[in-house]
Amino acid sequence: MTIQVDPITVEVIGSALTSIVEEMGEALVRASYSTNIKERRDCSTALFDRHGNTLCQAEHIPMHLGSFIGIIPHITKRFPIDTIRPGDVFIGNDAYEGGGTHLPDIVLAEPIFHEGTMVGWAVNTAHHADFADRGHAHIYQEGLRIPPVRLYREGVLQNDIQELILLNCQVPHERLSDLRAQMSANRLCVQRMQELCVKYGAGRVLAAGDALQDYAERKMRAGIAAIPDGTYSFSDRFDSNQFPQGAELKVDITVKGDEMHLEFDAPPQVRAGLNVIYTGLLATCYYAVKAVIDPTILPNAGLSRPISVGAPEGSLLNCTHPAAVDGRIAACQRVADIVQGALAKALPGRVSAAGNGACVSAIFTGARADGNLWVYLETIGGGGGARPAADGLSGIHVHMTNTSNLPVEALELEYPLTLLRYELVNGSGGGGTHRGGMGLRRVYRVEADCRIAVEGGRTGSQPWGLEGGLPGAGAHFDFDAGRTNLPGTVELKAGQLVELVTPGAGGYGAPSGRDPQAVLRDLREERIDAEFAARVYGFAARQLAPA
Repeated sequence: MTIQVDPITVEVIGSALTSIVEEMGEALVRASYSTNIKERRDCSTALFDRHGNTLCQAEHIPMHLGSFIGIIPHITKRFPIDTIRPGDVFIGNDAYEGGGTHLPDIVLAEPIFHEGTMVGWAVNTAHHADFADRGHAHIYQEGLRIPPVRLYREGVLQNDIQELILLNCQVPHERLSDLRAQMSANRLCVQRMQELCVKYGAGRVLAAGDALQDYAERKMRAGIAAIPDGTYSFSDRFDSNQFPQGAELKVDITVKGDEMHLEFDAPPQVRAGLNVIYTGLLATCYYAVKAVIDPTILPNAGLSRPISVGAPEGSLLNCTHPAAVDGRIAACQRVADIVQGALAKALPGRVSAAGNGACVSAIFTGARADGNLWVYLETIGGGGGARPAADGLSGIHVHMTNTSNLPVEALELEYPLTLLRYELVNGSGGGGTHRGGMGLRRVYRVEADCRIAVEGGRTGSQPWGLEGGLPGAGAHFDFDAGRTNLPGTVELKAGQLVELVTPGAGGYGAPSGRDPQAVLRDLREERIDAEFAARVYGFAARQLAPA
């Protein structure tokens, strides 16, 4: 029998579901041990219905949806539903057999039962800053591959599985503590969902979940239907220090009625950790389209129903085994750029210029005096694209990342590193009626011998502007021995310096349209210098003199 739920109850239950996943996220962050989760918040939480469809995802990391939408189908393929019991907890991370998008994102999924019936799944993922100092020719070099297996069986920890995982980790005490935090977050979700079922009845909660997905679908279809039918294309150059020769990525977005198809053209998968598994491509497209069409659409499985995505199998954007995928976020950032670049043609005035379009990461590894290893991971923000009515934000993560920085105090307390400079890069935002956001500069001094791997895009290209706006500056990485933008791992001695400069962002509108007072404000706040003002905005020295 189909249960009918009135709109007010649907809204109340929907708000409760959102509250549950947000509370899960806070519990995970507060209970975790590693700096990457407790400080940088590199984790996400979600609720799925009993069929494995997304009910809601907390506003954490858009990229993590790629791990979520793959994990439940892989679990149910390996373990029939009638064999799954309350208290079972599944763990997985593999891009090909585990539903993940890269190995550091370890997913824990726990079924939720009410009165003996499965009513949903509690799911979370956390980026475990481990598996460092590895190669990226293929996935077998990138870390431990975990297909979905039971970490807990009816509430009982499977110690042999946990020991196998920890033995393959460089900092096992961090992994153990973070896995326990993930377990706590899921248990909280199970408890809250069961309380909701007691309050409203499981049937009404499930019916409300279905209604929320239908509502998201209707809103997405309405947004797509407002776009003129046609095909909108955009391309951009994808490059990084791991892929200096670069290649063009292109998308054709076809709108027909209330449906949208995105077809990508990409080079063959590469022998580097830049390849994207299909679920990662889906997550990126869903985010990029939702952000333009209607940011208020509920983040559940319904929004994806009118959207289809294609890319050549075996390509950079739809890789096949055994392609390496560790740095897949770099290509996904560029996918978000080109999707929104194409939609800017369909919906002028609704899309920002390109953000930094990269995910600059630094991974330091070394050994402490007691012989234990340490691993420090940071992904560093850059410029946000200028908007149709405002400047771009500076020094932020954009699109698929959305993590925080690691505060200097926490960095220097935890690791043998000193941060000498942490600043916005003057003039790195593209000029325009509205200026692009600025990139960041971080200069580290290593206080003990260690190794560093730096990865980042926009080393040979620049974030594009819109409507006459100028491009932002690219990225640059320097080591004090005169080595620049090196791929792979670099050996560092105590006292050596590393300088990382992240990309800025594109400007919006012709520079001639910028308010002179805004130029003066930029000068005072050291967002640009006098040479930039004269070259880009035509300011003469006399115009800058005090009255």
